[in-house]
Amino acid sequence: MTYKNAREVLPPELLKEVQRYLCGEIIYIPKEIEQKACWGQISGLREQVTLRNSDICQMYRQGIGIHSLMDAFCLSEASIRKIIYASKQAAEAVNE
Repeated sequence: MTYKNAREVLPPELLKEVQRYLCGEIIYIPKEIEQKACWGQISGLREQVTLRNSDICQMYRQGIGIHSLMDAFCLSEASIRKIIYASKQAAEAVNE
């Protein structure tokens, strides 16, 4: 990263606008980059986890107990409860 004087690189109108906000301050301007994919989007793992969580919630609504879900999906009780709770929260948000 190199230091550059704004007078040398910015058009006068833009410099005046920046000075309204940050007169005499140092500012970092990040590079314009493409947004990286969220975890699991490239490998497809995110979609698999979403489908698994949907299956867990559906089975729970059908009356399958948490301990049975723990065994079926090899997850802890806390994980199963978080998945179910998150699903209920999402459903409530949609209904509002």
